[in-house]
Amino acid sequence: MAGAALLALFPSGAAKRLALVVSVVELVVSLGLWWAYDPGGAAFQLTLTAPWVPSWGISYYVGIDGISLMMVLLTTFLMPLSVLGSWSGITTRERSFYALLLALTTGMIGVFVSLDLFLFYVMWEVMLIPMYFIIGVWGGKKRLYASIKFFIYTMFGSLLMLVAILYLFYSAGRAIGSYSFAYEQILRHANVPLGAQFWLFGAFFLAFAIKVPMVPFHTWLPDAHTEAPTAGSVILAGILLKMGTYGFLRFAVPFFPTVAFHPTVSAIVVGLAVIGIVYGALVSMVQPDFKRLIAYSSVSHLGFVMLGIWALTVQSTQGALMVMINHGISTGGLFFLVGMIYERRHSRMIADFGGIAKVVPVYAAVLTVVALSSVGLPSTNGFVGEFLVLLGSFPTHPAAVVVSTTAVIFAAAYLLWALQRVLYGPLVKEENRALTDLTPRELVVLVPLLVMIVGLGLYPGPVLRRMEPSARHYIETVQSRTTGHAALRAGTR
Repeated sequence: MAGAALLALFPSGAAKRLALVVSVVELVVSLGLWWAYDPGGAAFQLTLTAPWVPSWGISYYVGIDGISLMMVLLTTFLMPLSVLGSWSGITTRERSFYALLLALTTGMIGVFVSLDLFLFYVMWEVMLIPMYFIIGVWGGKKRLYASIKFFIYTMFGSLLMLVAILYLFYSAGRAIGSYSFAYEQILRHANVPLGAQFWLFGAFFLAFAIKVPMVPFHTWLPDAHTEAPTAGSVILAGILLKMGTYGFLRFAVPFFPTVAFHPTVSAIVVGLAVIGIVYGALVSMVQPDFKRLIAYSSVSHLGFVMLGIWALTVQSTQGALMVMINHGISTGGLFFLVGMIYERRHSRMIADFGGIAKVVPVYAAVLTVVALSSVGLPSTNGFVGEFLVLLGSFPTHPAAVVVSTTAVIFAAAYLLWALQRVLYGPLVKEENRALTDLTPRELVVLVPLLVMIVGLGLYPGPVLRRMEPSARHYIETVQSRTTGHAALRAGTR
């Protein structure tokens, strides 16, 4: 946020350079968190507490565990790439654009590290405003419609979540005579009748399901992705959607496990997850716009995350987290690549291409690798997460796993078919003969993504080791707080 304020003191031409410096510094700091974090610990580490509004029980309380650490690293990894990816694409109001990007970073990191529920809510809302303007000012022809739709959907869910947070705050405060929004206090002491738990879980569920987005709350996503500038699409897919799945892991499920794993509720959530997996893949197959195809594929990928969360095994939980990370890398890479070709051709329609691998071979090679990682090809990052989700979910939801596996085939179909139509075959459009291959700046954006695609595909161990204690602690917390259902007990053996 300080970097965003500093931009006001610099000339517009220097805005992107300062934004790049600030985002790189944030990445370096987050790498320091990686090294300082004890991978054997499950509790929150590197915590910082300071009074904010003590009379209301509000504090600046932040910290990380193995779950939030990965989300912070993903955020700070994608932000400098997003700045570089916007270098030539954003030519108007540059200072405002990069200030909003940095403000957005504040909100996203704040969501992942907040251990005070009021602070979490503030950060959840902080990220909404910059993204609204990024889409609405620098987006495509229908940017106003897309930005307003995004804002209304998210705000509606957020207001219901605020009501639920206030209920938990007063419930925990009455139980111990001390009012605080601190995460641990509410988790341990909020005494909510079972009937009320269903309503409160519903409020959290709606806020997070809209953000994921789960079917049928997904209709804002294709419009937002299609109209957003490249950096907006990368951040939206790579980070903002993960705030929804993170919210389920951190708040909705641990606070209300008895409701979350009630047989009826669990069946509904798993059913919606599987529908999203298959629906997203099938709808992607018929999209004429490459960017819209990628947007719908996100609905499918995030369905795997929801399935992994509700399977409630260590493998499925780690798999869900890996899908969150790998989707940000692979889908972020696809949006970068679509944006790069759009800057040259001013079209995202698949039919406007064909045979361009002959003209831009480096671009074609990179697009192929990134697309294969999104498909989940073994030895790429995309394989690890989906495999763990399916493996960990089979004991509890075998039918869902069988159906979801078919979506992997559909994913290969829609992405490989899109590659064939864009890159290969005859060069039928004369305009494509003048296309230029990737520039050094664009390679600087893409090479780190390629390194992560291959690195996490071949050697995911360091990431999994830091996740595992927190994943186990998460499952133990849910088990200890539930009144018990047969499905829940079977899923955590």
